[in-house]
Amino acid sequence: MSATATIPGYTAGRWDIDPANSAVTFTVRHMLVNTMHGRFNVFAGEVVTRENPLESTVAAAIETSSIDSNDRERDEHLRAPEYLDVSAHPLMSYRSTALREDADGYVLDGELTLKGMSRQVPLWLEPGGILAPDPIGKTRMGIAATGSIDRADFGLSSELLDMPLIGGLLVSRRVEIRIDIEATLAR
Repeated sequence: MSATATIPGYTAGRWDIDPANSAVTFTVRHMLVNTMHGRFNVFAGEVVTRENPLESTVAAAIETSSIDSNDRERDEHLRAPEYLDVSAHPLMSYRSTALREDADGYVLDGELTLKGMSRQVPLWLEPGGILAPDPIGKTRMGIAATGSIDRADFGLSSELLDMPLIGGLLVSRRVEIRIDIEATLAR
């Protein structure tokens, strides 16, 4: 079966990410007792779908200063030079390098650049569907992506974050990522 047969309504084209209907979120374990949720509120990007879906690409940029963990003091701390260093690195970016099928669906291989460090970060995709036309005449696509990073790989470590507790760290090194994208077909 072809890849296009598994994505109902698949359409090749250039798609603009709609930030008003999308989310870039993350979670980390906090003190081994809870999962802390956060998000980045300002981002932009595009998806280019090809006739062969496996040749499709994604590029996105996220403003690091838009971090929102629901705690103003913590967010200011995370914007500081020892963490996100938003004054020196106002953007993080993701650029796909390949799209492949695996046993569970699709995996987007790509390079995440954060604090001037680039690392390969695969994202597992869950197509949400394509609506054409929507009530205002646009063609819309939805897709979710999940993955994870080790925050230390991007220099996001400190004595405080890495304070040992019995059974782990104050803040887990593993950061789980979830991206929910709604994009509109550019005309």
